Amino acid sequence: MEGVFPIYKPIGPTSFKIISELRKITGIRRIGHAGTLDPLAKGVLVVAIGAKYTKDIDKIVATEKEYIALVKLGETSTTDDEEGPIQNSDEQNLGGQGKITRKDIEEVLPNFIGEISQVPPIYSAIKLSGKRAYDLARSGKNPEMKPRKVEIKNIEILDYSYPLLKLNVTTAKGVYIRSLARDIGAKLGTGAYLAGLERTRVGEYTKEKSLTLEKFKEKFK
Repeated sequence: MEGVFPIYKPIGPTSFKIISELRKITGIRRIGHAGTLDPLAKGVLVVAIGAKYTKDIDKIVATEKEYIALVKLGETSTTDDEEGPIQNSDEQNLGGQGKITRKDIEEVLPNFIGEISQVPPIYSAIKLSGKRAYDLARSGKNPEMKPRKVEIKNIEILDYSYPLLKLNVTTAKGVYIRSLARDIGAKLGTGAYLAGLERTRVGEYTKEKSLTLEKFKEKFK
């Protein structure tokens, strides 16, 4: 039962919860995953089961990733996603009056393709002085998140009807799609947050090849 498997994570559980369930199913403690998905995100979570495979998990983490992102314009969120709290942006009426067109968005998106500087969300698992940023934020502190270089390989508009913008995004490692949504909204002048996210591919592991926990259990019980 050891090996590398793409598991399809539903909305709700944390990535750690998926690992915990796999430990129960397999009886194997040594399990790692290639890239955390937030509880509100769904999609491909590549897991390595067994010491022979977990040692190579960093190679999978470094592979290309693909997402379907739903961005909501005209509002902002302290978490940069639906967890919120969510506030109307000062410029919300700008989009509501139809001034943000598909052409406006097409003109803005190239700013986010290639190697860019990105500030991670304050509600993230990044460690600052030994503590997780989200723990600091939840305790009322305002963690200072430093920008870092990341690479976004492609962004394609799949659908747009204000205030909802659906994108297909291809990235290298380390990209926060929540930050991308926030920054697109800032560039457009409307504000935005990530209203939905599905990871459809991690390297060679696709959504179509993925197993739900139930299917995994059936296959390997």
